[in-house]
Amino acid sequence: MSRTRQVVYVEPVAPDGEQPSRASGSTPPLDEYYNSLFTALGPQRWWPGKTRFEIIVGAILTQNTSWTNVERAIENLRAEGLLSPAAIESVPLRRLENLIRSSGYFRQKARKLKAFCQFLRSEYRGSLKRMFETPTIALREKLLGVFGIGPETADSILLHAGDHPVFVVDAYTKRMLTRHGWIGDKAKYEDVRWMVERQFPGETRRFNEFHALIVNTGKNFCRTQEALCDQCPLGRYLEEGR
Repeated sequence: MSRTRQVVYVEPVAPDGEQPSRASGSTPPLDEYYNSLFTALGPQRWWPGKTRFEIIVGAILTQNTSWTNVERAIENLRAEGLLSPAAIESVPLRRLENLIRSSGYFRQKARKLKAFCQFLRSEYRGSLKRMFETPTIALREKLLGVFGIGPETADSILLHAGDHPVFVVDAYTKRMLTRHGWIGDKAKYEDVRWMVERQFPGETRRFNEFHALIVNTGKNFCRTQEALCDQCPLGRYLEEGR
């Protein structure tokens, strides 16, 4: 017997105290946004990576750069047999920097990779399985204590590598939600994350897919300049808001 999922509308609130740009009640639930994007764009099959550790490496390297640059760096690491925590920790820092140079800020990112691998060894004896068995809240706090890992990177690791039920808030997410009146320009990361998570509580696969769909939308439609709202799957919501 099939069961119909009940969609609960949570009125958008600007966490910084500003009111959304739309009239109260005029914004459809995020569930409807998700369905529109999924219908138009299909499953995104994120995050690209052959192993959980490779996904973590990608999450660290993708800070402030394009994925194309990250792919080149990961391929260099793979060619040298360095896509394991033990290998990253033991490789000379200068060599690691050269291998990931394409990702930008390569000196800092090399230190970040080593810091994560040292954390994994000291806290979990090098076991990603043991690390991801840690409760989400506790593990998130630990990850945020690692050099170079901020909220977006920590949540990317938790969600895409560890299947923990958290939502990743990136620049694409903030841009889309701001333009659609869900948040104010100064909305804080944690408030935006909580706003999405309470609409899909515990739905790890939905968080994964929604984040990927938003990234696709941000790259191809909801651009910083020359936004293609008339072609975007969410464009009709802007029209309805007007």
